[in-house]
Amino acid sequence: MDYILQPWPWYISGPCIAIVMFLLLYFGRTFGMSSNLRTLCAMSGAGKKVEFFKFDWKSQRWNLVVVLGAIVGGFIAHHYLSNPIDIDLSKNTINDLNSLGFNDAGKSLLPPELFSWENVFTLKGIAILITGGLLVGFGTRYAGGCTSGHAITGLSSLQLPSLIAVVGFFLGGLFMIHFIYPILF
Repeated sequence: MDYILQPWPWYISGPCIAIVMFLLLYFGRTFGMSSNLRTLCAMSGAGKKVEFFKFDWKSQRWNLVVVLGAIVGGFIAHHYLSNPIDIDLSKNTINDLNSLGFNDAGKSLLPPELFSWENVFTLKGIAILITGGLLVGFGTRYAGGCTSGHAITGLSSLQLPSLIAVVGFFLGGLFMIHFIYPILF
């Protein structure tokens, strides 16, 4: 039973992702989560007011299965495949996290200092969620796709703009965690 609760190793999950990407490319489809949001907005009538949402959303209905799969897969992974053990972090990482205010570093994947409902429903939590949501939404639109779309679909089809976008995502993440995050928390 413990074997079932272990994460899939790279030599299983990597080829599975490659097979899915091959099939998508073979059938002329692309993968990305932000395109699903655009499809949902177009389905709800946003195309009547915003030009960006005026497109044939019916041709993208197949991609909404990705959203359903992410929701169902996340539920299954959390409730049935999670192995509640301590995370093996280095002493330096634990010390760094403790200095940033994370108690019990390594005891859970989602630290309660960030992901508890008590922290979300504060003025600071709501402000961070709204600001982050707007920045992610703007960034996704400006970059022509999201991290999963560029990193998985774009890189697998050897698109230079996706490589530039992925490098930008990583640099932005490094800048955030080393310079902005310590100011916020």
